[in-house]
Amino acid sequence: MNYLTLALRLIHIIGGVFWVGSALLMNFFIGPTLRATGDAGRQFAGHFMARTKFTSVMNASVYATLIAGFWLYGIDSQWFSSPWMHSSVGIGFGIGAGFALVGFVTGFMNGANNRKLAALGSQIQGKPTPEQAGQLAAVQKQQGWVVPVNTWTLLLAVFFMATARYLVF
Repeated sequence: MNYLTLALRLIHIIGGVFWVGSALLMNFFIGPTLRATGDAGRQFAGHFMARTKFTSVMNASVYATLIAGFWLYGIDSQWFSSPWMHSSVGIGFGIGAGFALVGFVTGFMNGANNRKLAALGSQIQGKPTPEQAGQLAAVQKQQGWVVPVNTWTLLLAVFFMATARYLVF
């Protein structure tokens, strides 16, 4: 048994489950709840983003997943030099990795926007000033495309990673 491969697979899968599960929870449930609950949502977001370890744990799971996945792909492809890369399995994992990288970028954009919203939420007392309202609108406009792209790319990454061994191209 190859213990390195086993360890990398466990890191990749467990980290990916946490990463994608947390992102989907944020995108489908927590984000919409924050937007719908006004002042209470802003208070929750301020506490959640600034006073919990969520961001640190999320970042660790993302990096662990990506590094382990890159290492696994490197092992399977003999460091990007074998015909395996052009097989259905290699292509499937490669497509999944591409979606994961887009999810990585949009996830960090989403996190940055969430931090901006949390910071604004902690500054706003009652009704936002026109400047604060403009900042909120700009962040929410960007979130309007970042969140769906993040959600779909992560779901597609999971799909291709889970089915790569069964795909036929």
